[in-house]
Amino acid sequence: MRTRFGLAISLVGVAVLAVAGPAAGAAAAGHSWAAASSAAVHPGVQTVTNSAQCTANFVFQGGSKVYIGQAAHCAAKGDATQTNGCTSESLPIGTHVQVSGASKPGVLAYSSWVTMQRIKEKDANSCAYNDLALVELDPADVGKVNPSMPVWGGPNGLNTSGLQQGDVVVTYGNSKLRAEASELNAKQGTSLGDSGGGWSHTIRTSTPGIPGDSGSAVLDATGRAVGVLSTLNITTNIGTNNAGDLSRELGYMHAHSSLRNVSLVTGTQDFRGTTAMP
Repeated sequence: MRTRFGLAISLVGVAVLAVAGPAAGAAAAGHSWAAASSAAVHPGVQTVTNSAQCTANFVFQGGSKVYIGQAAHCAAKGDATQTNGCTSESLPIGTHVQVSGASKPGVLAYSSWVTMQRIKEKDANSCAYNDLALVELDPADVGKVNPSMPVWGGPNGLNTSGLQQGDVVVTYGNSKLRAEASELNAKQGTSLGDSGGGWSHTIRTSTPGIPGDSGSAVLDATGRAVGVLSTLNITTNIGTNNAGDLSRELGYMHAHSSLRNVSLVTGTQDFRGTTAMP
């Protein structure tokens, strides 16, 4: 059985809630990112959607618009056991999303769940594992953004080949259940292989993703963006997490939404390797 972790955590009380087009590239000509050392908005910051806290994954750009990614289920209206994006109810496009470090709310600009329900998707693997949302940042906050991953650096591109069993991965989660700037935010682990026809990667890290880590970025051993942390396994491979395949999720977005020119932004800091963690 898989649960959304609620990988999103409720901030009301203590309840747990649970490729066509461009793929990856640098910032558009003329755009200058904030310095990584001082950027207020970057991969790994917390997002809050209708009181549910998640972790942002990567920065994306299309023209002059800048987006930060989170899991689509962060805007879910159901409970943590509802992991099917084709049937689970979601908040609509246009929903305000609080982004840590930003002065104004972002706006939900894309949701794989909303999109799959709109087009009546029937593919079981897409419904089970396609879990990506993009939040458009207010223009007032674009100058505060840096696309580099904390601790690890990168991403330096997009993984389009998946993971093999035993491949090393690194992640960065930022749950409010941990202490501020916890040393447990940055984690290293290994892949147990792909599933869902390549739509999902099962990973085991030093400590598993917990509520609030939902949406976290996953990098492969060379620093390429490979996944978006989505669910916690509680029966088979207990304590492992599933991450949706980012290249497939972006391909789906390009094929079925108006965000066809939106692509992953690579980090301004080089990937430091899997030994970067203190």
